[in-house]
Amino acid sequence: MSTSTSSTVERAFRAALYATTDDALDTGASLLAADPAADAELDRRGQEFVANAWRRGWQPADAVRIVRRELDDVHLRLVTALIRAQAPHDRPRGPRWTAQLDALDALGGTGAAPVPPRPPRTDRFSHATAVLELYRLLLRLPALEPLDEAAAGAAGSAGTAGGAGPEEGDRRPESRMLGRIRALLAKAEATGFPEEAEALTAKAQELMARHSVDEALLAVRAHAATAPDACRIGVEAPYEQTKAVLLDAIATANHCRAVWNEPLGFSTVVGFAADLEAVELLYTSLLVQAGTAMTKAEAAQKAGGRKRTKTFRQSFLAAYAHRVGARLAAAAEGRTSGLSDDLLPVLASRDVAVTERLDRLFPETTTSRLRGMSDAAGWEEGARAADDAQVEARRRLD
Repeated sequence: MSTSTSSTVERAFRAALYATTDDALDTGASLLAADPAADAELDRRGQEFVANAWRRGWQPADAVRIVRRELDDVHLRLVTALIRAQAPHDRPRGPRWTAQLDALDALGGTGAAPVPPRPPRTDRFSHATAVLELYRLLLRLPALEPLDEAAAGAAGSAGTAGGAGPEEGDRRPESRMLGRIRALLAKAEATGFPEEAEALTAKAQELMARHSVDEALLAVRAHAATAPDACRIGVEAPYEQTKAVLLDAIATANHCRAVWNEPLGFSTVVGFAADLEAVELLYTSLLVQAGTAMTKAEAAQKAGGRKRTKTFRQSFLAAYAHRVGARLAAAAEGRTSGLSDDLLPVLASRDVAVTERLDRLFPETTTSRLRGMSDAAGWEEGARAADDAQVEARRRLD
């Protein structure tokens, strides 16, 4: 690295990264565009920004989510390439982290290319502008609660005998059971026949409950030193509040706890690995089912002359989340009451461990209120759709 190229990057950063105006951005981009020899140093500094984000608690999926939310596709390609380029220099992070890196391929990641590829059909000035916009965002990311296995092991080991962290102890290659659950939910989302979707979802929920109990028993019998894990699940606009309420209900019913970060658009879910898998799968599936049901209900309302699409949708999803939450809570209570006396203390100790991990991560939490639920027809249709979601093989609520 020559002194001149370093100087170019430093001058561009001083001009653009610590200011918010377009003029400052243009000044920095002009400096970089005029000095092709600075490209390698610019990329190296980008990898440093990524590494700093990891030290502040961010993970690959979090970085991709915030870039997608705040910037454009060109920035998404740039950040995925930077994450890939930085990965070989990072310490081992565990299977969940590796899975997030693998998922970058679908977003335009190019492997371990040393320099992020320039977007096609753009000049150097446009490319430099996009890079600086991305670096501005990475530089200003706030600190998040650390979720990786090393941090969890250092924080404590409630319900464990010490040793392996949650990723190493709980996370194993996906079981055949989880593969069956994924396949069932995929079919439930794809079918055009409500009765078939209900039957497939009910079967998937049955397997989820069995899988959770089997994992708890396996850990006890093997004397496994496991601890609760944690993950972040995106809660995307629009209608984030109702989606966050739905995710919280699903987490609670599956022995997990969720905390919503509204400004950054995700919920942190704490629980044992098998239960986190169930929460992620069921949340995704129920969102798809809710969207399909809402589209059909809205079409019927429009045919009757209604025009208040936004209020109808918000009320629909609020009712859906409320009713599904009630049904999941009742189903969870029914599963617990049917378990043997030997298993109840095991599940209780795991619930305590989850709560303690949550309290360490979030000493202060708040409960969000639902607002703007003013459409009676939307609420009624959402409640009806929640009944039809068939989250458990049981009778519908009155």
